[in-house]
Amino acid sequence: MDEETRLIRTGASWPLPAKTVNPPIQRGSTVLMPSAASLYDDDQISYGITGLASPGALQAALAVLEGATNVTLYPSGLAAITGALLAVLKAGDEILVVDSAYRPTRRFCDQVLARFGVATTYYDPALSPDDLMALTNARTRLILLEAPGSLTFEMQDVPAIAAAAKARGILTLIDNTWAAGLYFKPLAHGVTISIQALTKYVGGHSDCFMGSVATLDAAIGKQLDDAMWDIGWSVSPDDAYTMLRGLRTMATRLPRHHENGLTIARWLQERPEVARVLHPALPDDPGYALWERDFTGACGLFGVVLKPAREKAVHAFLDALQLFGLGFSWGGYESLAIHCDPQLNSRTFPVDLEGPLLRLHIGLETPADLIIDLERGFAALNSQA
Repeated sequence: MDEETRLIRTGASWPLPAKTVNPPIQRGSTVLMPSAASLYDDDQISYGITGLASPGALQAALAVLEGATNVTLYPSGLAAITGALLAVLKAGDEILVVDSAYRPTRRFCDQVLARFGVATTYYDPALSPDDLMALTNARTRLILLEAPGSLTFEMQDVPAIAAAAKARGILTLIDNTWAAGLYFKPLAHGVTISIQALTKYVGGHSDCFMGSVATLDAAIGKQLDDAMWDIGWSVSPDDAYTMLRGLRTMATRLPRHHENGLTIARWLQERPEVARVLHPALPDDPGYALWERDFTGACGLFGVVLKPAREKAVHAFLDALQLFGLGFSWGGYESLAIHCDPQLNSRTFPVDLEGPLLRLHIGLETPADLIIDLERGFAALNSQA
């Protein structure tokens, strides 16, 4: 062979020299098939978008975590939500979406699904399962839940809603990112589709995007996989490797988030500037009974309702923080804080809060250091009173 040909072909079939703890990262779009007959064999991987070694290993691990028979990967948590909805909905369907859902989910329903003839009705997260079922009709295809809810952390009776929906032939879908698939098992509680933003606790280091959709329903699993192909979603092998690496330590990291979060939440309850703390693992929280019954732990994310204060004072509080970053994502090792009031304006049902709402993510830092930082913030808030 000519030298140019040799340079292209040499080493192309180099065998793996050793077995490693983690799967290899295969960067490939083209998959070489063993024969002409296999080119159109749908039972074989024939293109890199379907997932090679590291995505396949991640899917297998997530299936164990979720108790699922099918896991589909998406390039972000939002893509997992939108991808699942597109896979199972059609023009003429109606969906019920909890009013406390992740705001980008709401934007997708209002701006995209509406254009394709899917109607969305938002419901109060405080509704009982019976009252929620009263909102359904012959066109209702799916109920979207989130427990606890974004920003305001309301709990829902997920098993009761799932059972009532199933009896009516209605699918249920839950954004289970808060519990990370570890502290709550939606599929075991009757939910049809469990979604996670792997970006958060599975990744754990605020450096990678991905989402997953898990189900026990074989027909739904096929719809999810078909939609992944038809729309062209894929995840990079490097990102899948990063997520798999984070998954290995999640069961060690999450208890620390749980403990640190409750330590800070209890401290905040004693602060004179705080009206209440929105954390379902606190015994006086309205959702505590449901959390205690269905969940085995909590993460580091919760809300803090301040007593009435000017926006300038709230900004001063946030700007004075040195350990808490000001950022919208969460689930990494670091602590974060945001002001939530601008996001509450899109709610259908007004949220009755005594004052401004903050959301905190408590990371893996020493709680005593975080408390000193929060004291710095309260001093700045009080200086603007």
